[in-house]
Amino acid sequence: MIEKRVLGKTGLEVSRLALGGLFTSSYGGELKQSIETVHRAIELGVNYIDTAPAYFDSEVVLGKALQTIDAPVVMSTKLGGRPKPFDPKDKDLLRRSFDQSCEDLGRDTIEILFVHEPDRPGQYNWWNGADDYQGPVLELLHELKSEGRIKALGLGGTTAYKMTRLVETGLFDVLLTAANYSILWREAEIELLPAAKKHGVAVVAGTPLQQGALARRWDAEIKDGCSWMAPPRRKQFLAFYELLDSLDMSLIELAHRFVLSHPDIDCVLSGARSVSEIEGNVAAVQGGPLPAGVLKQLDDIAAMVPFRPYDEPTVLPFSGSYLGPAELR
Repeated sequence: MIEKRVLGKTGLEVSRLALGGLFTSSYGGELKQSIETVHRAIELGVNYIDTAPAYFDSEVVLGKALQTIDAPVVMSTKLGGRPKPFDPKDKDLLRRSFDQSCEDLGRDTIEILFVHEPDRPGQYNWWNGADDYQGPVLELLHELKSEGRIKALGLGGTTAYKMTRLVETGLFDVLLTAANYSILWREAEIELLPAAKKHGVAVVAGTPLQQGALARRWDAEIKDGCSWMAPPRRKQFLAFYELLDSLDMSLIELAHRFVLSHPDIDCVLSGARSVSEIEGNVAAVQGGPLPAGVLKQLDDIAAMVPFRPYDEPTVLPFSGSYLGPAELR
């Protein structure tokens, strides 16, 4: 079974591997496939599932999948993007979105409610001012907590520095950070993770496979092309693959175990669209933290490109197009 850990001050005990809901939806596959994936995850000890209104019909699919599950499941979802036209300053509409999430998921309560993308410039205008982190969404979160409908207030975003400012307010219980902490991308180490530790904020780290860049090897693409790739990044990938050749573990295992090796990360959130994928993810985390020697070698390779090159795409287009659901994890 999978190790569990209490999420900071929330009191919620969660499996150290969580199931991301983006691919348990029509985007990831047929309904039967998604339901089988969810059921297998729970059989294997996963007790935490994250979703969002923005993840296609994931909430509806998960609601159907969980109808026949007796085991307790910690659920998180988000506010953001619904209903349309979306107004992040309309508290009544935000409450309607939460009520819709509950209806779709078949639950009266949801353990963790995240403010979705509270950090990315121009995404959602949640706050009263640029550095005034107050607004109707925070009022609603406190109301829902006082009503017993949620247990924890969360932040879910992707930036490494704006999110830090939000964590430093001390207003939130759980941080879901994505795309800024993986084997070759370490921006969250600089300020974000230390801030979460200082303020007692639990950390869930998403996209251990860096939105597909670490989902599989891209040897041919890196050697033969990738005009968008900076030379230091190319050298870094080649060094990483050389190390991988010397290790007795898969890239999927290495990526998941790396994230869980950080002492201040409570849980790794990874998507799966099939039984085989969730079984692979569970097998990966059961190895536990990586040996110190391997971590040192990975640190040295990560230091070859300490910051993302300016013109590097957020989702690396190795395949020549936007990566599909099997890879965006």
